[in-house]
Amino acid sequence: MISGATLVETFDWQGRFAISKYRLDNGLVVLLLPDAQAPVFSYQTWFRVGSRHEQIGKSGIAHLFEHLMFKETKNTPAGVFDRTMEGFGARVNAATWLDWTYYHEDVPKAHLDAVIALEADRMENMVLNEAQLEAEREVVINERRERVDNDPNGKLGEVLWELAFPSHPYGHPTIGFMADIEQLSLADCTTFYERYYSPNNAVLVVVGDFESGHCLERIIGAYGHLRAQDLPQPDLTPEPVQTEVRRREERLSLTAERLIVGYKAPAMTSDDFPALEILNEILSEGDSSRLQRALVTDGELASGFSASVPPFRETGLYEISVDLREDETAEAAEEVLLSIFAQLSVEGVTAAELSKARNKLETRFYQGLQTAQQRANSLGFWEVTGGDFKGLFNQSPRYAAVCVEDVRRVASDILRPENRTVVVGRPLTA
Repeated sequence: MISGATLVETFDWQGRFAISKYRLDNGLVVLLLPDAQAPVFSYQTWFRVGSRHEQIGKSGIAHLFEHLMFKETKNTPAGVFDRTMEGFGARVNAATWLDWTYYHEDVPKAHLDAVIALEADRMENMVLNEAQLEAEREVVINERRERVDNDPNGKLGEVLWELAFPSHPYGHPTIGFMADIEQLSLADCTTFYERYYSPNNAVLVVVGDFESGHCLERIIGAYGHLRAQDLPQPDLTPEPVQTEVRRREERLSLTAERLIVGYKAPAMTSDDFPALEILNEILSEGDSSRLQRALVTDGELASGFSASVPPFRETGLYEISVDLREDETAEAAEEVLLSIFAQLSVEGVTAAELSKARNKLETRFYQGLQTAQQRANSLGFWEVTGGDFKGLFNQSPRYAAVCVEDVRRVASDILRPENRTVVVGRPLTA
């Protein structure tokens, strides 16, 4: 027990990383990983709030507020935060997604105390006014126009998720619907800040060249007086099991057709998730992957494709996007996908494919832990989204436990024809 904080646990991974987890009396979680191999540190603040926590009619507020957090506080005039970080030589950024929002700085070691003070100030003392709101609202509106309204890929992706999740808030976009962005009020933003930007809804992650005792002492001094808030439970209507295909067509500024297919897929903490990652590796990664050969190299239906596995707290979408050649149809590509998936459900994959996929995923895992920023990002993500930072280090054992039959079973369970949502983009002139 430390005055103002409790040591929750320590965790040593392979003798390489020694992580300490503390909880301040106000509920703030702190993860510390000292590493002196370079004279820098990464400081990240993760909040357990994303677009899935938004109310109907107020989509986009989590992302809008991310922008507002770079304005002024009671102690720091507008622009001073950014100029101070630039003076430190820091790299600064932030992001919002379905389950989380986070802010990070990568900074030379001499500036730890100043960064702690600035970030604690942002959590407690943001100044919100109409001028700031209108300025950032316009930025977000333009961002939406660029990334969604005027981007066929962005538009098709938004339609896919809205169609796949009519009940669950995963179905509305993190950037927000335009009508919602335009009507968000200053009172909405103030309520959002007071409700979700509280210490008991946050995780601090510090990785790099620092002394743990000093760092924790400064964090307690800067954050310890902040008051915990009552956190509302998100109104999450469970999405019913999908029993029939859902389909929509969009006419867009395209030169060739596009196909996006989404299959409901398990949360990242599910026992089936590693098998899905391995399945995706076999299907889509590399020149020898099954989809590359069937759609591009041998089949010559598509100019390219992508596939992604959803690392979400709850059920998400395994998403496959195909860019067709000008003289090919989305229906032809869809038939190829259905044929491959049906074959997988019966025949499964080979031991050689499993081994290759497992090795590539493990290599990628280690590559993602090379820098202080990467390690801090992974720890914060797993603590907030997965519920426990140690889940990061369970990935390799989970991959090793997957067998050929697991991959076949997961393919059969997830890639069922009735479990798919399909969005087709066609050229306006077709």
